[in-house]
Amino acid sequence: MNYWLLKSEPFVFSFNQLLQDGSGVWDGVRNYQARNFLRSMKEGDLGFFYHSNEGLEIVGIVEITKEAFPDPTFDGDRWSAVELIPVQKLNNPVKLSDIKQKAELKDMVLVNNTRLSVQPVTSSEWSIIMQMSGTDI
Repeated sequence: MNYWLLKSEPFVFSFNQLLQDGSGVWDGVRNYQARNFLRSMKEGDLGFFYHSNEGLEIVGIVEITKEAFPDPTFDGDRWSAVELIPVQKLNNPVKLSDIKQKAELKDMVLVNNTRLSVQPVTSSEWSIIMQMSGTDI
């Protein structure tokens, strides 16, 4: 299994909205590196749901339920999307400022490339974030 971090502005699409909907399509990604990460996702992979712009924090966990397919918001197959479901809200959201203070997370993509909307997370980083959030799954 691989781990990911997916970023959304909460006023556009929030984790609470995903919880309410029960599932969603992660579309609208227009960055080639992020698109390639979407294409690397496998069914069953887990990801952190990160609120960008407002909050700057990891707030929940999602599961990939359908691997990459052509983005329905674009005519053609240049861009990709995945389907996902919410797994659970974190007990305690983990703020970017707290992540940046952890020496063990200094190499995390989120710390070094805050603009990338889809990014990989190592299993070690996943464990540290989960511990910081006080959440078990």
